[in-house]
Amino acid sequence: MRAVVLHEYGGPEKLKIEDVPDPVAGDGEILVRVAAASINPIDFKLRSGAMQSYWPLQLPAILGRDVSGVVRAVGPGVEGFAPGDRVMALANATYAELVAVPAADLTHLPEGLDVVIAAALPLVTLTGEQLISRAVQIQRGQTVLISGAVGGVGRSAVFTAKAAGAIVIAGVRKRQKSEAAELGADEVIALDDDDEFAKVGFLDAVADTVGHETAEKLLGKVKPGGVFGSVLGPPANAKMHPTVRIAAIQAKPDAATLRRFAEEAAAGRFHIPIDRMVPLEEAPAAHRAAEKGGIGKILLVA
Repeated sequence: MRAVVLHEYGGPEKLKIEDVPDPVAGDGEILVRVAAASINPIDFKLRSGAMQSYWPLQLPAILGRDVSGVVRAVGPGVEGFAPGDRVMALANATYAELVAVPAADLTHLPEGLDVVIAAALPLVTLTGEQLISRAVQIQRGQTVLISGAVGGVGRSAVFTAKAAGAIVIAGVRKRQKSEAAELGADEVIALDDDDEFAKVGFLDAVADTVGHETAEKLLGKVKPGGVFGSVLGPPANAKMHPTVRIAAIQAKPDAATLRRFAEEAAAGRFHIPIDRMVPLEEAPAAHRAAEKGGIGKILLVA
């Protein structure tokens, strides 16, 4: 099969399209013919070596966490899937034409959801959902501010928090306020506007997807006994706020939750903006574009 292979840490030019052996579906696994994968920030952080100290790659490596496609073969002990089924998952090594995925992590695509578009969903939706359900553990009627709300993870967190009955404040950049109006949040705040930020009262929780100085400022807005949830680890000033519970998460596969988001997407009630779809061969250029930020998802079509 063809795959995008990384032999050494570095810039996007280190991603090479190569022929590699086909994976095989082992016990409890399913071999998926990839329709598309998508690029996430974790991909270029791993590629560059920025995360090498605590998430080293076994080189040569194939990057990629999101996958959508069609079942090619079913391994021993798997039930509920058959060749030809349209599926999606949070997986590994998905920048390729084929990938073996644990059956427990896969979900079927609902009717009406395009198999390529589906690749935009797994990592961001599961991260956003788990940021709210596992880290923040929001309760009905509580107020939560979600930073980076127009991003894929932020959108998923807003959707999850609203479904839980929370009062949701979408935190965005000033230039993103009109875009954020479509999210269904109760209020939209420009976090880079000092006057608007100053008006934010004490919060039950913050769900942070931005980090850095924004996270440090937002931590000061959480009331004593509240929660600061993050996908980027504790803010640098966390020790200055001992009465706030800090909860950082990394997304885990969850087929049932992914199926719910897929159904919402198929029904038009939820979407992740997509900037472009490009072939595997254009992975280096796609990484360059994704690293600049400020755009929708980039899908690698296999």
